[in-house]
Amino acid sequence: MTAQGLTMTLAGLFVLVSLGLAHATGAADISQPSWLWLAVFVGLNLFQAGITGFCPLTKILKKLGFK
Repeated sequence: MTAQGLTMTLAGLFVLVSLGLAHATGAADISQPSWLWLAVFVGLNLFQAGITGFCPLTKILKKLGFK
């Protein structure tokens, strides 16, 4: 695993752990529909992109002409 992959994996893990801890302590309720689900999605995407090397946003941006 590259340093970039490990960084993405750890960043995603930290996002997910922080949301889990906020939910467990009652600071955030992720069992209800809210904007926190966006953070869950970002955390999961970072985690899987770090492990697999596949990032859907990168593919979309490349098709739009970004390098």
